[in-house]
Amino acid sequence: MSATTNMSRPSVILQNVKKTFTLNHAFSLKDTMVALVRGRKRTSSFEALKGVDLVINEGESIAILGLNGSGKSTMLKLVSGVMQPDEGEVLTRGRVAGLIEVGAGFHPELSGRENVFLNAAILGMNQHEIEARYDDIVEFSGIEQFIDQEVKHYSSGMFMRLAFSVAIHVELDVLLVDEILSVGDAPFREKCRDKFQELISQRKTLVVVSHDAEMVRELCTRGVVVHKGEIIFDGDIDSALARIEG
Repeated sequence: MSATTNMSRPSVILQNVKKTFTLNHAFSLKDTMVALVRGRKRTSSFEALKGVDLVINEGESIAILGLNGSGKSTMLKLVSGVMQPDEGEVLTRGRVAGLIEVGAGFHPELSGRENVFLNAAILGMNQHEIEARYDDIVEFSGIEQFIDQEVKHYSSGMFMRLAFSVAIHVELDVLLVDEILSVGDAPFREKCRDKFQELISQRKTLVVVSHDAEMVRELCTRGVVVHKGEIIFDGDIDSALARIEG
């Protein structure tokens, strides 16, 4: 039984969602020729999701849990629109922001300041919204003194902090978070958690994929366990974590 409560309207609906990937087993010309000579298959299919049904209500904080390769991240990418399902339907309400591939829209030759405006626009913010949030974005990142340097000179930590800060300041209704709290040091991660709590208090919908049981228990009230592309449990977060840990 689902642990969803009657909390107004749904924010995310997945109906009989299926997604299959083709895996390539021959990467070089030599491998391809050997595979042909020996009659080996050069590709195979992998069913990442096998007809998933899920409803996430407005204001819920939910964790998608499971082992590596279970289909968790695929679900998030489908909800974000990065991927399309092979079958079924994915419906979302309002603006969806995904902390999935943080910094994917950053350009190394541009400064941090220029990348803030570029990446925020890619994430759906208009010029007025970006200008209104710019100071908060830079302050949150903690790299004010380097903001006019080209991003190609940033350390990986500086880059991820700025990219994360842009993404988390998008005006949103649904936030998707995929294993990104390894970004930065402990004080920065604590700021991120505080920001998530702020969004939850504003009744934003939060969907988290993480192996960090402590963080998941702190942020989420509901857990959905995915195994080999299928939902095998949907209930309160403690029971969901016990299912994984057991």
